[in-house]
Amino acid sequence: MKVLVVGSGGREHAIAWTLLNSPNVTQVFCAPGNGGTATLENCQNLTISVDDFAGIVQAVTTHQIDLVAVGPEVPLSMGIADYLQERNISVFGPVKAGAEIEASKTWAKDLMIEGKIPTAKAATFQDANSAKNYINQEGAPIVIKADGLAAGKGVIVAMTQAEALAAVDELFNQKFETLVIEEFLVGEEASVLAFTDGKTILPLVAAQDHKRVGEGDTGKNTGGMGAYAPAPLVTPEISQRIKTEVLEPAIATLNKRGIDYRGILYAGLMITPEGKPNVVEFNCRFGDPETQVVLPLLATPLDELMLACVNQTLDQVELQWRDGSAVCVVAAAGGYPDAYAKGKQIKGLDQVTEAIAFHAGTKLVDQQVVTNGGRVLGITALGADFQEAIAKVYTEVEKVNFEQMYYRRDIGHRAR
Repeated sequence: MKVLVVGSGGREHAIAWTLLNSPNVTQVFCAPGNGGTATLENCQNLTISVDDFAGIVQAVTTHQIDLVAVGPEVPLSMGIADYLQERNISVFGPVKAGAEIEASKTWAKDLMIEGKIPTAKAATFQDANSAKNYINQEGAPIVIKADGLAAGKGVIVAMTQAEALAAVDELFNQKFETLVIEEFLVGEEASVLAFTDGKTILPLVAAQDHKRVGEGDTGKNTGGMGAYAPAPLVTPEISQRIKTEVLEPAIATLNKRGIDYRGILYAGLMITPEGKPNVVEFNCRFGDPETQVVLPLLATPLDELMLACVNQTLDQVELQWRDGSAVCVVAAAGGYPDAYAKGKQIKGLDQVTEAIAFHAGTKLVDQQVVTNGGRVLGITALGADFQEAIAKVYTEVEKVNFEQMYYRRDIGHRAR
């Protein structure tokens, strides 16, 4: 079969790579793809943007594509799944109404309250004065979130009231119309992605992301500086609680609202010291960089899982996993998540033999791979255990270089 992957990041490279490892998949197309997908065997980039729905339909017809797999949240929130379904094209990803679970934090919070899903106490504000009054009343630490898509960076964890008040101005100045202010939850974060066909839910192994740009989890929030899986924090007991207290009520509440949700449901969680899972956020797609550690461990063909979600036959599929651990280290452009340069030549990729170099912010120019984003590469290594995977990934990361390359040297420190 032929699959079109919509998107251009590290997540999409990982999806394309995993699909091509399936015995069922002969060809993958990426719209628009990146420098990594451009050099992947049996993979072809198409110069179509993620919001060009008509162009995607044309590509499906021209190349006789069997399935469209949508990577990013933006086209899902714009209704790409609805658009393709109306034209009888098989698409993996939720409809626009379901994608609201990520597109609006207020909407998601209401859904959690309705479904009695454990989450932080929160309040919503459209103006700075009332938001600041609330912060002065509640105190710090406190969490300020932009109510909208912000590429993983619209969250500020303020440890002091002064930081919180400044965060309100910062996010309103970025033209977000609504802020959600939440209580600060104590615990450790984990990400659980689950396949669902709207009836059956199949959770994947838990991963742990490293959101902060600096070592020791310091500095600004980013889209993610690295990840590892399976996260030891999520024990079988906690995993069962996540399924019954978070994922199942979420799908049941979506169904109650008349939303047929098929695709990935991603729960960003805070696990308390007592083992209780609280939802920090829901996303409507594969996580990035969690996908880069979860999919290399997946033994079940990815296309079979995607089609089972589309066709509502997920109850007939069994998840199978490879043994061992996976660790991904993100190589970022100097200055990220603030201003950074593009167009820097990347050297040493051909030397990476014991890991997979998933491309995120790259493009191919005159047969040279150059930087084209803040998070440039996600280098993933597998090992029998975390110590082996961590040692291997850092050996491989050191083989790659581009001007002002930056990466955290402590990815996986909680898993050691």
